[in-house]
Amino acid sequence: MAGYPLCEHFDMQTFTDQDIAGMDPLTRVQLATSLPGAKPISLIGTVDVAGQFNLAPFSSLLHLGSSPCLLGMVSRPEHADRHTLANLRETRAWTINHLHPAILDAAHQCSARYPKDVSEFTATGLTAHFHPGFPAPFVAESRFRIGLELEEIIPIPANDTCLIVGRVVLVQVAQENLLENGGIDLVRIDCLASTALDTYFQIQPLARLAYAKPGHAPQRI
Repeated sequence: MAGYPLCEHFDMQTFTDQDIAGMDPLTRVQLATSLPGAKPISLIGTVDVAGQFNLAPFSSLLHLGSSPCLLGMVSRPEHADRHTLANLRETRAWTINHLHPAILDAAHQCSARYPKDVSEFTATGLTAHFHPGFPAPFVAESRFRIGLELEEIIPIPANDTCLIVGRVVLVQVAQENLLENGGIDLVRIDCLASTALDTYFQIQPLARLAYAKPGHAPQRI
């Protein structure tokens, strides 16, 4: 189409669903978690009714709407002991703590399978931060933090996972990291993204484009 750059063509390897099902389990997981591309990576902070804190890395965050402001998160099957999901069911509150390079190693260590009575804050040296009246712990070292109240948990029977839907009730970010258009300056904060189980990326701006309209060529702003 005139006005648009031509796409390059590549020789592609094709994987069928049977190919994927027959892979070594770890290889299959690495492939599957790479399919959506780079995704936000954050630490999810929760607390149980006994006051025991948990901190776990998640890369399955979804924007579900702005009025009300809802975010979603996919939890893996409950066959294993999922402290985050159990805590959410009990206290109905959770935090999202976006990562930056200085806390990456500690955040990755939070993926280790610590017993329930061991707080990842204590195990990794990260600091719990609290907002008055909100029960779940934030990560003090995070530069962009969100507090949510549980709206609902939607089962996904196909693989025994579930979509956790939360209503945003708190957003914590430094004033200088707010953009004039209302967004968050993720580049200045140095937010990270991830793919697979162990690979992390820094993000860099490429372009901003004006609102697309039929009959108008894309306009960079």
